[in-house]
Amino acid sequence: MASLEPSTTTNNQQNLPLKQIPGTYGLPFFGPISDRHDYFYNQGRDKFFSTRIEKYNSTIFRTNMPPGPFISSNPRVIALLDAASFPILFDNKKVEKYNVLDGTFMPSTKFTGGYRVCAYLDTTEPNHALIKDELHSKNGKANFNSVVSDASFNFMFRLFCDNKDPSETILGSQGPKMFDMWLLFQLAPLATLGPPKIFNYLEDLLLRTFPFPACLARSYYKKLYEVFSSSAVTLLNEAEKAGLKRSEACHNIVFTAGFNAYGGLKNQFPILFKWVGLSGPSLHKELANEIRTIVKQEGGVTIQSLEKMPLVKSVVYEAMRIEPAVPYQYAKAREDLIVKSHDASFEIKKGEMIFGYQPFATKDPRVFDDAEVFVPKRFIGEGEKLLKYVLWSNGKEIEEPSIENKQCPGKNLVVLLCRLFLVEFFLHYDTFGFESKNNAFGAAVTITSLTKASTV
Repeated sequence: MASLEPSTTTNNQQNLPLKQIPGTYGLPFFGPISDRHDYFYNQGRDKFFSTRIEKYNSTIFRTNMPPGPFISSNPRVIALLDAASFPILFDNKKVEKYNVLDGTFMPSTKFTGGYRVCAYLDTTEPNHALIKDELHSKNGKANFNSVVSDASFNFMFRLFCDNKDPSETILGSQGPKMFDMWLLFQLAPLATLGPPKIFNYLEDLLLRTFPFPACLARSYYKKLYEVFSSSAVTLLNEAEKAGLKRSEACHNIVFTAGFNAYGGLKNQFPILFKWVGLSGPSLHKELANEIRTIVKQEGGVTIQSLEKMPLVKSVVYEAMRIEPAVPYQYAKAREDLIVKSHDASFEIKKGEMIFGYQPFATKDPRVFDDAEVFVPKRFIGEGEKLLKYVLWSNGKEIEEPSIENKQCPGKNLVVLLCRLFLVEFFLHYDTFGFESKNNAFGAAVTITSLTKASTV
């Protein structure tokens, strides 16, 4: 695979001309509405960005991002759409993440018990380090067998709640549904259901005129909070010892378990399964051969055996590269700064909102050969050098989460679970047939056929 050599990239970027950032925000109110309709209905997400790249002959430009009026008071952003400029969003010395998780708007803190949870805190705020350190899964253990919404929820609940069974609490089997509804009312302004064209403006009016009030999810959240409060005893005790209020710690646990962990895994597994399915029986055979050979040699599925499966690792990273589960990153310039694309330098002023659309950065043809193609062996051998351009975790894959950054604290766990999912699946099945379609927040996959393993 082709890659940018570090010395070449550095030398080239040092000599880039300084240009004015192209693009326009249009007239107040009308400009954001026009861009929003292009984004959701007239062009669609990818075409919205690609047409503007072509129009301005630049992967960095000014535009408006949804939801716009009246939910967002300022929808103006500077878009970064290449692998060279995108990483500045992770440089916490140059950018801040104060209340910018969801972009140009922030759902009411009433969704989280009145607290600004860790995801909305900037790295300079004292509670960021305290909460993120506590939410690292240090001793969590849970069995993981199948991956669907229920299984993802059950696994994460056990991880955070001392391996307790959520079905034995007042949640029963309703935990995933409760989290789904709680997430829906916060994220609805950023999605479209893809209605018939005649209903586009009606949907836009309903989803993006005013934010959904937290009271719509109150009953669901109250039960979730009560259960985590009584079940996540070890984590809550540790948080109190560290100086956090027990209630604040619990609201952060619910948010992390629901928004980050459950919400992330629920989207990540169907994406992985979709791309493995699209690659067909030949890849399935290679995966099955590697997995069964190593498991037989190692005497079972262990962390050590997973590390000896280069194809499994590469397939997981490639799925995360080609279709990251969370495609957007936002940050505000902490100071006046210079951002560089492959071809030019641009000045961003302090306080301006910076937006990154990750699929364009991780499918940058200046970095990856066949960037739009799923290449299962892309990250094997020398290809491992390209892992620094895999950014799904709100940071580079070669870096680790810490209290100084905003990288997903469960980064390594998610990668491990994706590998484990492939291993367990291809230990039991040779191949499968499927159908997939895009939904409001990711991929929906339906299994149409399964072929049981001929050898184990």
